[in-house]
Parts: sequence; structure tokens; C-alpha cells
Amino acid sequence: MLTAASAFALFLMLALSSIVYFIANRFKLPYTVLLALTGVLLVPLSGINFLSFIREFELTPSLLFFIFLPTLLFESAYNMNIRRVVEEIKPILLLAVGGYLVSAFLIGGALWFTLGLLGLAVPLPVTLLFGALISATDPVAVLALFKEYGAPRRLTLIFEGESLANDATALALFVVILSLVEVGITGGGIALGAVTFFVMLLGGALLGLIVGGILVNLIGFFKENEVVAVTLMIVLAHLTFLVAEISNEALTHAGIGFIQFSPIIATTVASLLMGNYGRYKVSPRAQEFVDKFWEQFAFMANSIVFILVGLLFASIPSGAQSLIIPIIVTVIVVAVSRALSIYGLILPFNWMVEVKNRIPNSWSHLLAWGSLRGALAVMIVLLIPPDITVPGWTLDFSVQQFLLILTVACIFTTLFLKAPTIGPLIKRLKVDTLTDLEKVAEEEGQALIHGMSILKLKAFGEKNYVPPEMASAMTAGAEARFHAASRLARGESSDQEQILAEHSLTLYAIGLEKEVLADLYAFEEVTERVFKHISGKLTLQAEAIQENRSPDASAFRDGKDIFENIAEWLRLLVKKDSPSDMAADEFLYYRAQQILARKVVKELESFQTDFPSPIFNETMLMQAITRYKTYKQQAIMKLEAVRKAHPETTRCLDEELAFRSVYRVKERYLERYRHRDLLTPKLYIKLRDEYASEVAQHSTHSHS
Repeated sequence: MLTAASAFALFLMLALSSIVYFIANRFKLPYTVLLALTGVLLVPLSGINFLSFIREFELTPSLLFFIFLPTLLFESAYNMNIRRVVEEIKPILLLAVGGYLVSAFLIGGALWFTLGLLGLAVPLPVTLLFGALISATDPVAVLALFKEYGAPRRLTLIFEGESLANDATALALFVVILSLVEVGITGGGIALGAVTFFVMLLGGALLGLIVGGILVNLIGFFKENEVVAVTLMIVLAHLTFLVAEISNEALTHAGIGFIQFSPIIATTVASLLMGNYGRYKVSPRAQEFVDKFWEQFAFMANSIVFILVGLLFASIPSGAQSLIIPIIVTVIVVAVSRALSIYGLILPFNWMVEVKNRIPNSWSHLLAWGSLRGALAVMIVLLIPPDITVPGWTLDFSVQQFLLILTVACIFTTLFLKAPTIGPLIKRLKVDTLTDLEKVAEEEGQALIHGMSILKLKAFGEKNYVPPEMASAMTAGAEARFHAASRLARGESSDQEQILAEHSLTLYAIGLEKEVLADLYAFEEVTERVFKHISGKLTLQAEAIQENRSPDASAFRDGKDIFENIAEWLRLLVKKDSPSDMAADEFLYYRAQQILARKVVKELESFQTDFPSPIFNETMLMQAITRYKTYKQQAIMKLEAVRKAHPETTRCLDEELAFRSVYRVKERYLERYRHRDLLTPKLYIKLRDEYASEVAQHSTHSHS
């Protein structure tokens, strides 16, 4: 029950976490490590009478399981690219399922054996239970360090994908082993447990698709009302998680408890669906709000969890110091088991796949060492009933107390020993080394940045925003750096560097296309389907260049992910496109391609005239400009062909797009005059509703 004291403790922790975050950034320290350390330091302080309220807000299974866990799952899954996940599904599942199971059973067996040698008779079911809960990795601290040190995207994706998927594997295996411990381990029980384990994973994925699909379609239905749409996006994680839990309880009461849904898998799949498919049902402005909301919410949840993990020291029963040797043994067993599960699976994996798909040894070292433990392990250990009985248990501690001691020890060992060394390890293994393409892109980027700085400084000097002598001095410095970075344009490079420079320029052009396309979608000049079609192709082309493949081959793929293909299949089952619908999509597609090509040509041409000297090799730049001029001309020709074939449909579209363009102008100036206090709030609302009504009426009329 939330009291005034516990509420005060909660908000104090949030305030402390903000200060800790500032310190971590300032001194380049792992944030989660400092949070846990803060929690540890609060333990003795909470013993003082007037500070005793700190312990009022404590970790409970319900708080962790139903509030924090769905939040952390959604924030990670929402921002993952499902198409890239599917491409890397083999190593992800190998580590998340195979690696996790190897680690869990290795820990369970090795710990049972070694503790027995030490004279500590811990039953095998208990050590297996510990293996199940401690083998799941926590990606929070490691991913933060990966981003800070610039780890390769593929490594980051594999690690995050493994962490997300093995959370689900861990909970499923834990539930199965716990039920076996409670009812007794028999041959039939093990077989039933194995069935339950796989049913939980598959059932969770199916439930996530169903709940996520329903909410995504509701968001599409309410997209005109951003408040409703955004609210549905926000409640998706917890709603999906609770639906799975409530369904599991109902199935258990009905006597078919072997059929269960993994709430973690369900929430992960629903969040992936929302992040890769549903987010485009709302405006870019609403997308940005949801991104920021979940980023902040996840930050707060992580902050509280890690501080409370530190405070768990206060929950450790007296006499725990007698377990110091078993604790050290446990920490070693967990670390060795993780390493064996990584190297033991990645080695045969690399033998069986092509060279380009192999996992480098340096990555294996990071995956083995960077296996931090955190929130999930605490959540799971607190789910063990305090009064559970296990045949052969003779220790003075309860099973839950014993496993809590071992869990906290492992968490703090990984946080305080492993986390601080991950950054230096990344550098030592040279995982953060720039690729040849990145080195060339750095030079081109520096030239562009310093070139723009020169233009701005000259303008500031002319307008007296900056004292002329200061502007001249700063301009001279920027020009020196600009000319140094323009080495490639002067021909001071090898043939290979020139090829890479061309690839870098193409990536820039593709990035500009994506930026313009996002604006077209925000202004409703392309439909969701057209936006996804073009965006998918551009993404594939960019990835092809980054992987040193020809981008032309990617033009024949549509870039659709698994969720889009499912949605397209379901849509065609319900209703097939009419000729006018197909013509409208084709018209908007080629119109968008024309606009994208024109924007790229305009910007590329400016590179040779706006700056003190050329940034790109003239031949290379002219080839890119010619290529995009050809794209533009092809799009115009195809656009005219669609107009001739479907004159009525395209006339209506031209009229509607022109009307929307005028509306955007009105909307922009309406906002400007409101901020300048020309319009009172009452007038602003009146005119806003009037303009919106005009657009709605015109749209209805044009579609009728």
C-alpha cells in the first residue's frame, strides 16, 4: 500500500537518480553501477530514525512484475528493427534459447556438485532454480556502453535481441522448474514441464500478435484523435502483459495449466509490432512524443530498480557472511558457465555459416564478459514463495533467502567488476575501430560541417551579430579545418578511397531522401503504404552500401518486414484493392519519387557553389547529380502515364494535394501568429477548427 512515506521515498529516489545520471555523464562512468552503489549507500542511512522512510518503498514481486518489467520490455522492443532481427534470428535464438539453456543447466549441475564438495548439501532442484533465474542477461548497462563507445550495429542488435528473448526463456524455464519443485520431480512431470515450456514461448508470441494487432488497428481507426491513439500506444505494454497473466490464471483454474502464455514474449512481440508497424499509424509529431515518453519512463523505471537493488542489502538475512565461500564459488561458476555457453555455441555456428555471417572472436569475448545480471533476476527470485519446502533442505536460511543472497552477490559482482571494464575491453579488442567507409564519411562530414560554419559566421559578421574581427578570426579557423577535410575533393586519395567517397555521398543522398519522405508523410502527401514502400527500399539500399554490396540489387526488394507482410495478407483477405486505389498509390509513389530526386539534385548542386571550394570530387558529384536527374525524369514519365490512364482519379488527387498545401500554409501562420499574441486562444481555436473542417469537408467531397 502506497503511503506518504513510501511516496516520498519514491520521488527522492527519482531525484537522486537524476543527480547520479549527471555525475555518470560528467565522469564517463556506468550509470547503472552508480545507481546500485547509491542504493548500497542508502542502506546505513536508512537506519537513522528520520531517514527510515527510505525503506518504505521496496521491491515487491507485483511492482517489479506488473509495472517495471513491461516498461523495460516495451522500450527495448519498440525501437528494434524487426527486419534486422529476422535477418539475425539464427545467432539471436542460438544465444537466447540454446546459450541460455546450456548456461542454466551448467550452473545448476556445477553448483550442486561444487557446493556438495564444500559440505553444503543443496538439493539439485534448488541449484537448477538458481541456474534458471541467473542465466538471463540484463542489457541496460552494456548497451549504454556499446552506444557510448560506438560498438558495431550488428553486435548491438545480437546482444539486445538475445537479452530480450532470453528474458522470456528464463521466466518460462523458471516457472516450469518451480512447479516441478513444488509438486515433485517425476518422469511424467519433466515431460509435461517441457511441453509447457515450449507452449509458453509459442503461445506468448501468438498472444502478442493478437493483442498488438488489435491495438494497432484501433490506433489506425483513432489516428485523427492523437490523444486516443497515443494513449493506446502507451498502454499496450502493460495491457499485453496483464492479458497474458490473467489468461494463465484462468487456464490454471480450468485445469489446463500446461497451456500457458509467456507474458514477456507476448509483450515483446506486441511491442515489436507497435514499433515497426503501428507507430506509422499516427503523425510524426505523435511518434516523437511516444518515443520521448517511453525513453523517459524506461529511464525512471531503470533508475528505481537499480537503486532498490542496492537497497536489497538491507533485506539480506543476518548470518549471510557464513556463506562467503559458497558465494565466491557461485560467482565463478556463473561466469565460467556463461563463457562456455557462448564459445561452445558460437564456434560450431561459425563453421556452419558463410564468412560474412560469422561472429568475430572479439564479439564472442564481449558477449561472454558483458553478461551483466540485473532487474529480471531480482524479479524472478522474489517470485519464489518464502515458505516453499524442498526435500533434503537443511540450511538455516529459507530457499528464497539463500537464492536471494546468491543472486544479489552475482548482480553486484557483474555491476562492480564487469561493467567498469567493458569500455576498456571494447577499446582493447578494437571493436570500436572505424571502418574504411566510416573514415571517408568522417572527412566528408567534417568538410560539410565546417563549410556550413563558414557560411553562418560570414552571415553573422555581415549582420553584426558577432563583432567583425571576431567573425573573421573564427572564419579563418573554420576555413583551415574545411580545406584540411576537403582532401578527397582535391584528388589527394587512392582509387579505393574515391570509391568509398562515392558510397558515402550515395548514403548522404539516401539519408536526404528519407528526410524529405518523412516530411511528405507528415504533410499527408503520401499514404502509409507508399511511405513504407519507399522507406523500406531506401533502407535496404543504405544497408547494401554499408555492407559493401551493390545497392541496385536492393531495388528489387520491397523492404517489408514480417508484420507488414502479415498485415498485407490479412488486408487482401478482407478486401482487394480497386483499380482506383491502385492508381492512387501508384500516382503518389511516382510523385514522391519525383520530389525526392528533385530535392537531392538541388542540394548536391549547392555543394559546388555555396562553399569556398568543392567538397566532393567533381566527376563523382556530377555522376550522382545525373543519376538523380534520370530518376526524376523517369518518375515524371511514369507519373504522366498514370495521369493518362486514370485522369479522374489523378485529378482528384492533384486537387486534394493542392488544397492540403494551402492548408499547411494557413496552419503554419496560424501557429506563428498565436505565438506572437496576434490571436487570442479563443480566436486560435476558432480558426484552427474552421480550417480543419474545410479540409475534412473537401476530403470527403473529393472521395465521394
